[in-house]
Amino acid sequence: MYHIHPDLRHAGTLPADFYHNPAVWEACREKVFARSWQYLGDERRLFSGPENIHPLWLLEKYLDEPLLLTKRGEDVECLTNVCTHRGMILAQHPAQVRKLTCPYHGRRFDLGGKFEFMPEFREAEDFPRPCDDLHRLPLDRWRQFLFTSLAPGSDFKSIVATLEERLYFLDFAAFTPRPEYNKVYNVQAHWALYLDNYLEGFHVPFVHNDLGALLDYGSYTTECYEEVVLQIGYASGGDFTFALPQGHPDFGRQVTAYYYWVYPNLMLNVYPWGVQLNIVRPVTPTFTKVEFIYYIQDHATFELMNGANLAEKTEREDEFVVEAVQRGLGSRFYPGGRFSPQRESGVHALHRMLARALGG
Repeated sequence: MYHIHPDLRHAGTLPADFYHNPAVWEACREKVFARSWQYLGDERRLFSGPENIHPLWLLEKYLDEPLLLTKRGEDVECLTNVCTHRGMILAQHPAQVRKLTCPYHGRRFDLGGKFEFMPEFREAEDFPRPCDDLHRLPLDRWRQFLFTSLAPGSDFKSIVATLEERLYFLDFAAFTPRPEYNKVYNVQAHWALYLDNYLEGFHVPFVHNDLGALLDYGSYTTECYEEVVLQIGYASGGDFTFALPQGHPDFGRQVTAYYYWVYPNLMLNVYPWGVQLNIVRPVTPTFTKVEFIYYIQDHATFELMNGANLAEKTEREDEFVVEAVQRGLGSRFYPGGRFSPQRESGVHALHRMLARALGG
């Protein structure tokens, strides 16, 4: 469908058609999002009370897949939340239950999704069959964070290995969730435009005055992996940097931020004060929701770095340019662009991944 030249010096961007074509929007649903690993939540928070089942919708209004997390002892499983009899949603709210019982006709399953009982089916032949069990999805973890995929096209362990290469020294389990800072932003633009913007620091001096004051733009680096892009921000001064242990790949450097993007729609912004997760959720070709989730280990540094206010200001500045690009892509005179070899290797990596997923 699309081809992105592997040599950044010769490569052109995805064409404007990618962001407007309804067929491409539908293709991305199945070929990008259904085949990738998707963030579900923090296991500790999902099961912080007595509830042992937690229903959720995977990318509501896009994938729109009803799922059910169940917990038996220390084991968490991810099941379809749809009864195998007539398609009824099994659980509407988190609850503490011994069995999963359909509220429509009473079909019953154990917490692992195994069919157990169905009223008025004594005369049914060839019943039950394996397909009468609930479908079980793969469930994987990075630290306390849970991920699943409807049809995984890659090994989650490789993603974990890339993250741990630099983040191994941080104890995320000890970070404090701060839901009072969490927020969902409504962006009037295509989901991929939001990622295009995130994956390059090229715009920082032009768009983000406050963020730019913290970063040494000349030292800003980007590293591209199989399904991860890492941007490293170095401090413009000696303040607000990580205390990196000896043996760390960046030991001796003044790192103030690690910006990780995990294909296709998760970002981890890691600072000396903690981590901010960003989850990009497509809704329509011109509307995207972006959720910010905060975990703080050092609130004093968070305040000194003006964490919440800086994130808010940076986000609003990003929204302004991304929404303007959304309108600009409607021009009859913009077929596509070129990449800066010095500054846009991350965007190039994204476009290559998307073209490959779509069969380019």
